[in-house]
Formats: sequence, C-alpha cells, structure tokens
Amino acid sequence: MLRPERMSKVSVTGSKAVMDEVIEATFDLNLLDLSDYDGSWEGFDNGDPIEGADEASEKLITVRSLESILGVDEADAGPSRIVTDEALDSELEDIRSEANDLDDRLDDIDAELRTVEEEIASVEPFVDLGIDLDLLTGYDTLEVAVGEGDRAQIEEALSAAEGIDAYETFTGDSVVAVFAYPSERNSAESDDVLDDALVGVDFAYVEVPDAEGSPEEYVDELRHERQQLESQRNTVEDELEELRIDAAGFLLAAEEKLTIEVQKSEAPLQFATTANSFIAEGWIPTERYDDLEGALETAVGDRVEVEELERAKYDEGRPTHSEPVSEPGDEAQPGDGAQAVTDGGSAVTVNDEPPVIQKNNKAAEPFEFLLKMINRPKYTELDPTIVLFLTFPAFFGFMIGDLGYGLLYLGVGYLLYSRLDEAVFRSLGAIGMWLGGFTMLFGVLYGEVFGLHVLGEILFNGHPPMHKGLQPHFAAYGRAWLLVSVLLGLLHLTLGYVFGFVNDLDHGFVDAYLEKGSWATLMIGVWVWIFSRHARGPKPDFLFEVLNEGDQAAYALGFNGLPAEIGLSVGLPIAAVGFLTMVYGEIKHFGVAIGSLVGFLESFSVLGDVLSYLRIGAVILAKAGMAFVVNLLFFGVYVVDGEWHFATSHAPQYYVEHGYHGHEVSEVMFGGLLHGGVGSVIAGVLIFVLGHIVVLLLGVTSAGLQGIRLEYVEFFDKFYDGGGRVFKPFGYDREHTAED
Repeated sequence: MLRPERMSKVSVTGSKAVMDEVIEATFDLNLLDLSDYDGSWEGFDNGDPIEGADEASEKLITVRSLESILGVDEADAGPSRIVTDEALDSELEDIRSEANDLDDRLDDIDAELRTVEEEIASVEPFVDLGIDLDLLTGYDTLEVAVGEGDRAQIEEALSAAEGIDAYETFTGDSVVAVFAYPSERNSAESDDVLDDALVGVDFAYVEVPDAEGSPEEYVDELRHERQQLESQRNTVEDELEELRIDAAGFLLAAEEKLTIEVQKSEAPLQFATTANSFIAEGWIPTERYDDLEGALETAVGDRVEVEELERAKYDEGRPTHSEPVSEPGDEAQPGDGAQAVTDGGSAVTVNDEPPVIQKNNKAAEPFEFLLKMINRPKYTELDPTIVLFLTFPAFFGFMIGDLGYGLLYLGVGYLLYSRLDEAVFRSLGAIGMWLGGFTMLFGVLYGEVFGLHVLGEILFNGHPPMHKGLQPHFAAYGRAWLLVSVLLGLLHLTLGYVFGFVNDLDHGFVDAYLEKGSWATLMIGVWVWIFSRHARGPKPDFLFEVLNEGDQAAYALGFNGLPAEIGLSVGLPIAAVGFLTMVYGEIKHFGVAIGSLVGFLESFSVLGDVLSYLRIGAVILAKAGMAFVVNLLFFGVYVVDGEWHFATSHAPQYYVEHGYHGHEVSEVMFGGLLHGGVGSVIAGVLIFVLGHIVVLLLGVTSAGLQGIRLEYVEFFDKFYDGGGRVFKPFGYDREHTAED
C-alpha cells in the first residue's frame, strides 16, 4: 500500500530463430516493460524491425488520417471483429478513396463559399447608395471616390480645393460616393486632384467591386449562390456522416490491428542482437515472473533462457544484482565481443529505473489521480495515496459539514463515476463521493442541512455534539476548531516528516535524521512548549480554555495546557536538539556561514507550516457564514438567549409576540423574504436556490482547494519528489478486435 509493486529486471535470451515466437508470447502476456538496448555491448547492435513494419506503419497513418477526416471516436466502435489482411488492402482503399473525394469536394465548396462571402461583404456597403456599380468607375473626365467618412467634412474639403470645378456626393448608411470634375480635364494634373483634396479628411477608401448593375440585385444573386453552396455542403457532410457510420467500426478495429502489428514488428529495435541471437530485457512485477517463464516455455520450450537479473529494492535507487548470465545458443566464443556478461556483474543492457505500479486498495485507488496530477511517486518513495484517502475527504467534510451539501456532492460524484467511462472522470467521481460522504457525516454531527439546524433538533433534541461556532453563543466551538486545526497540522506534518525519514534511510540513519528527523524534533519541541503553561502570558487564551471547564470551553475535558515543567524541561530541550541538528545538517550542505543563516531563517517554518492549517477553522466559519446569510434572507432570524433561530414556520415577529418555548425573543435580525408578499417570496426563492448553489460551488473552490493545498504544499513538501516512471508493458488490451 505504501510501496509500489515490487519489480524485477528480467532477460530473455535465445536464438533469432525463435525471436518471433518470443515476441508473440510476450506480447500476449502484456506484462513485460521492455528496456531499450543502449548499444553499450561490444558485438551487439539494436535489432531490425520485422518484415512488413513499414507497410503496417503506413497503413496505420492512413487509418488515423481517415478517422480524423470522418470524425470517428471510440463511441462509434460497435462490436469487436476480425480484420483480415485482405480487408485492409481492399476495404481500406475503398474508404480512403471515398473519404478523400468527399473531403476534397468539401474543401472546394468551402473555398467557393469564402469567395462568395468576401464578394457579399465587398458589395453590401454599396446597396444603400442606390447607384449601379458600373456608374462608379470607367470615366475619362470625372473622378470618383468611395469610402467611409463624414459627408460634411468631405464637402467642405472639396469646396476649398483648387482644381475642382464641381462635385456631387451621395451617402448610404456606411459609405459616401464622391464625383468630382477637375478643372484641367484629360491632363496629367487632373488624375490625382480628388485624392489630393481628400488628404486632410478622415476618409477610408472602399474598393469598388468589379461588377455591373444594381448592388442590391447583385447581393441577392450572391446570397442565392451562397445558399446553393451551403446546400451542396450539407449534402457532402451527410455523405461523410453516412461513410463515418459505415466505416467507423472497421477503422477502429483496423487501427487496433495495425497498432499491434507495428508494436510487434518494431520490438526488435529494443533488443540487443548479433547475427544469430538476441537478448531482450525489461521490467515485470516480481510476483508475475513465473507467468512470463511459463508463457515462454509453452511457446518455445527450452530454446530460450529466462532469468531474473535484478529485484528492485525500495530503499535504493538501483536494484540488487543476481548471478551473471551468459548468452546460450550463440556460436560466437568468449572474447569475441558476443559474450553477454558485464565484468563481475549481470547481463544488464540498460541501467534504467524500475517503473512504478501503485498498489492501493480499491477504496484508495481513485486518489492516485491526485498524485498523477503533479507526478507519480518514484519507485523508492513511499506512496502517500492512502494518506490522501484518509485525510483529504476528512478535511473537506470537516470544513463544509452539511448533510444537504454532502448529498449533492455525493450525487454529482456518483453521476461522474457511473455515467462516464474515462478513467479521469471515474476517479473524480469516486473522490466526489468520498467528499460527499464525509460532508454528510460531519453534517450529522453539526446537525445541519443546507445551513439549517433542523437535523440537530431532530437527532439531538437541539444539542448536536458539534457547532461551527459562527453564533456568539457557540463562539467557543469556533476557537476549538482553531485548536483542532493546529493539532491536525501537527499530526499531518509529523507523518510527512516520518515519510521523509523513511525515504532517506538509504543515505544512512544519521543523514535521514539530519534531513527530516531534526525538523520533526524541532517542530514537536516548539509546540510542546507552546501548549504548556510556561510563559503563558503572550500565548492565546483559547489554547488553555476551549477544552477546559467553564463558559469558554467547547468541551469540558479539563485540559488547561501542559504543565509548565513539561514545556520547560521537555519541550524546549527537544526543540534545542532539533534546532542544533537541523542547523548542522544545513551546514553540511552549504558550509558554516550560509548553512547557519539558512537554518536559522528556515527554523521559523515549524511555526508557519502548522499555523497554515488554521485555514481549516477559517473555512468552517466562512462557509457557515455564507449559508447563514442565504437562510437569513429567505427565512429571517430571531434571537433567543443569544442563540440565532431561523423563522421556518412563522414570521420572526410571531415569536416576538408569543415567545419561543417559554423564552423571550430579544431581537429580530431580519424579517425574511418568505414572510412577505408574493414578489418577496419569489425573490426569496431565487436567492435561496442560487445562494445555496453558490455556497455549494464555493465549497469546492475553498474547502477543496484549501484541503488539497495542505496536502500538496505542506504535507508533500516534507518527503515527496515524484517522477516515477510509468509502467508500459509490451502488449495491448484489445477493445475492437478479436484474436485472428
């Protein structure tokens, strides 16, 4: 659970005559993560692909291209099938030809549509001018300009311009057409006289389309042409959809078949080979080694040698080695470069790290997703998934604590888990159900449903075992949750230091203590002193009151702090030992000057890291306050003996007049929209529904993010690096094809 599956490095050595059978048997087993031969042995080269690899790769590219053109996805698969080589040659070519033809037709139609759209866009500004397009060009003695601008400014500029005898302007919604008669007609000076006149005017020229007749009629023709093209496009899309439906199952099955063929045919590229023999190495779960050995014995008998070269240890970066293994069946003699044995070691071609297969129970497995979001654990690291499973939902539920919200979280999680097939959504759904379950659990203990206290009335006769502490009457509980938050932080961080200590034990006990144990010692010592009554003056009073006796206590447990002697004779000495050993560890890393400074400055983190968990208590109050405001606006609230009560059955004023179970109502905080007119009730219902939806969503973004932050930033920082290698076994889980 805290460790991944133990992995073994194995080698398969044999003659090339049986290499194909070995590849088939290993592929079908789907358990061996092949290592890439790095070319380090003299006389051994990487193998060549099996005949047909290039052809299969080309066909695979074609299939994936067709899937992209047709928009094929996994939902279109249909039943599994056998895809023969003949079908790949004939049916694939027919689909390719038809799909490419339809795709080309679609591209041509799209190109024509773009052209028509551009023409429409260029002509539409001229529709409101009411001037035929051919009248805007082609004059010898008349200059014409069309553009966007202010007509008054244009006419003012034309009136003041020299070289223009007369002009006329026409205005549409967005453009102005200008006709000008130059003074010097048919001369070189007259060609630019209109442009010169408009130089100082804000005038954006619009190109006149190369067309004749009425702009409105021309636009109508273009729009009709666009409709025809869109109809043609719809027809082609329908044909593509029909082809997609007909061909999807075959294409997905063909992709799977070709993927398998390519994997098998390219496997020798990872082998170390000579002219007559091969060596394949890889990682396999140790408990499955016998399965590999049995499968190969069934396939080729004793014509290969299977050996467990290494069994990866958890406390070192590299595994231990077994006895040396030499290559059987090779005609080369020792000393000629064909001996598959390293000096004094084993026949290991690649010094690669073992892959990681996380090993958690079914309940905790979904929380592996939260690790993979940042990086899976290294093989040599403790896997914190089980801790995430035990703490994250508890933190979340403690912060939200409401039966109604919990039911909704549970329902949404169940929908994700049950309705979607993708692993990521199923993991999120399962996590959501756990969050919802703990939210419901704490909701029962708080006695709340959507912020209302009715559950506490029903189950606990108005006295639930927990209160969120928002009300002044129950303020002691709010302070108690701050204390509980600190204690949770101490436990969580201590566990993180323990994990880090275990991870570092391969460096030796002393180094592991200096790296992690010293920090835990310092933190525990400091907080033992803080919780003691020694020098109590500057310490917060609630540390000694909320679990003691009296009005300030949330729970009368008689705890008023550790004795001053414990803080002075135990806490401070432990903290001193932790500080000195921690600083010594930093000095070993950075030298005396820098190490001492770094150690001193970082020592304050044992306070800051623990205080960071106060966000748990803060979120409890924040979420309770938000739900309270929503219910306050809808139901209204009255005050009895310092306690706030929602007016769920009568208006608050009713209780002012009649009292509440013999107690006098001292204040009405708000009358409640529920108890007003029809408009007030409608507004109240909207506020009630939308308000609780907002609280529900903010529960994810506040409690969820704050909880996961405590895991990632505070807890993981003490031990977790990540970077484990993904286990990628040589094989394929068939979904669309049956065995040939």
